[in-house]
Amino acid sequence: MGRLLLRLGLILVILTLALGGIVAYGVHRFHQPGPLDEPLVLLIPRGEGVAAIAKRLEAADVVGHALLFRLGVRLSGNDRALRAGEYAFPAFVSTHEAMTILIEGETVLHKLTVPEGLTTAEVMTVLGGAEGLEGELQTPLLEGELLPETYAYTWGETRESLVLRMQKAMAETLLALWEGRDEGLPFATPLEALTLASLIEKETAVPEERSRIAAVFLNRLKRGMRLQSDPTVVYALTKGSGALGRPLATADLETSHPYNTYRVEGLPPGPIANPGRAAIEAAFHPLATDELYFVADGNGGHVFARTLAEHRKNVRRWQRIRKN
Repeated sequence: MGRLLLRLGLILVILTLALGGIVAYGVHRFHQPGPLDEPLVLLIPRGEGVAAIAKRLEAADVVGHALLFRLGVRLSGNDRALRAGEYAFPAFVSTHEAMTILIEGETVLHKLTVPEGLTTAEVMTVLGGAEGLEGELQTPLLEGELLPETYAYTWGETRESLVLRMQKAMAETLLALWEGRDEGLPFATPLEALTLASLIEKETAVPEERSRIAAVFLNRLKRGMRLQSDPTVVYALTKGSGALGRPLATADLETSHPYNTYRVEGLPPGPIANPGRAAIEAAFHPLATDELYFVADGNGGHVFARTLAEHRKNVRRWQRIRKN
C-alpha cells in the first residue's frame, strides 16, 4: 500500500512538473516575438468574438497560433475587452502585445482634407469617396457651413458625425473672428461676413491678396456699387454643383438670379462656397485702401485700380494676355 501511494505521489509530481512546464512554455510563447515580418494594418470588424479574431490574426501572421491567443485572452479575463477597429501591428509583435493593442483600442487615424473654396455639394463628393467612412448624411446643410480643414477619423466613423464636426468648427471659428473684427464694417450678422469671405475665397488663391480684395468689395458696398464678382455668376449657373467647365460668356453676366452680383446690388443671399479661416479673417480685417477694381494679371494674381479708366486699361492688358 505504501509503495502504491509512493508511486501515485511520484506520478502526481511528474504530472505537476509537466503541466508547469507546459504552462511555462505557453507563457514564453505568449510573450515572444511573433511571425509578422513587417508592420501591418488590419481591420477587426464589429461583432467578432475572440475565436474569430484569433483566426483573423493567425491568417494575417500577426500571431503564430490562434489557440494560444484565445487561451491568453480567456485566462487573462479579457474576453469582452477586445475592441473592433483598424489597428497597426508592428513587425514581430508578440501575442501578448497583439492582445494589448486590441484592448487599448488605439486605432489607426485616417485624414481627410477638405480644400478651401469647395461648395457643399463638392464637399459631399469628397466625403462620399473617403475610405472607411460609413452611412449617409442626414443633416440638411446650407452653403458655407463647413470649415475647410484636415480632419482625422477612424475606420467606421459615420459621415454624419464628421460633417457635424465640420459644422461645429465653422461656427466656432466664425464666432471667434466676429468678436475681433475691425470697427465700421457693414456687416449686420456673421453670415454676411461669411458670404463676403466666400467671394474672397473664390476670387483669389494668393494669400497676400485676400485682405485687398476684401477692401475692394467693401469699398464698392459702401458706395452702392454692384460687386460684379464672376464666381457669383458661376454659382448662379451651376446652383452650387461645382465648376462651370467653361469660361464665362458675356451673356452669362445677364443671367437673372439672386446670386448674380452683376445684376443685383449688395451681397448675394448667402455664401457661394465654404471659405477657409484666412478668407474669413480677410473679410473682418480688410486692407486700408480706396481701390474699387481688380482684374487678373496673367500670373495667377490680380492687378488693382482706383479709377474706372485705370481698370479699363488693366482689362485691355488682360484680354491681350488671354488672347495670346
